[in-house]
Amino acid sequence: MIERIFTRIANQVAHLAGLPSTFAICVLIVVAWAVTGPIFGFSDTWQLVINTGTTIITFLMVFLIQNTQNRDGAAIQAKLDELIRVSRAHNTFIGIEHLTESEVQEIREKCERAAKRHDREVAAAAVKKAGQKHSSKKHAA
Repeated sequence: MIERIFTRIANQVAHLAGLPSTFAICVLIVVAWAVTGPIFGFSDTWQLVINTGTTIITFLMVFLIQNTQNRDGAAIQAKLDELIRVSRAHNTFIGIEHLTESEVQEIREKCERAAKRHDREVAAAAVKKAGQKHSSKKHAA
């Protein structure tokens, strides 16, 4: 229950925070604050208002944005896992996001070596095929 409410609020706030109109409103607030500086004599209280406001908003936004990114990342990972599961890809890749950084790097290096090896094999096959076509043309002539 609480998780669903938090998720709904986090999604809505993340959506609203990314709108151009939200950015424009924030710029207007900062401009209005700056314009009132001379009126309040650039006092400590005047500075404290913007510092406190921005600190509180930043503090809360960090958690909301992190929550949204965590859920988005988990959803994308689940989709990728499903694509791997139903395709000819290796199922051993499912869940590698839980490995250490060095373990993932090792897997990436193996994949890169395999891709280069595959590219060389495809290129060699193309050269061989082109050579066969060329030699068959000579025989036909």
